[in-house]
Amino acid sequence: MDIVFIQGLKIDCVIGIYDWEREIRQDMTLDIEMGFDISPASQTDHIDQTLDYKAVSKRLIEFVKNSEFQLVETLAEEICQIILNEFKVEQVKLTLNKGKAVTGAQGVGVIINRYKNG
Repeated sequence: MDIVFIQGLKIDCVIGIYDWEREIRQDMTLDIEMGFDISPASQTDHIDQTLDYKAVSKRLIEFVKNSEFQLVETLAEEICQIILNEFKVEQVKLTLNKGKAVTGAQGVGVIINRYKNG
């Protein structure tokens, strides 16, 4: 399986369990690897034959900006389900980084792998 990726996509949203987190917007950084067969596109050189990472990015930006989850785990799962259900992706690996939510750490978050039909 080939991989189409989006790296370092920053999107601000309301996320967190603390009262003060519910009153601010925080940057989330997404690194996404999507399993997709790019061989048809390599033969036709046509965008309709591949995974349009701009379309994926625009959809995720819209979703994340309007979300207000408490847990990064919930946000990560929802992002993966959008990718699997709305695009012709068989597998997705998502790294969701909440940034400096822990003093002294460069980043915290989750890494999840999800598969279509499983």
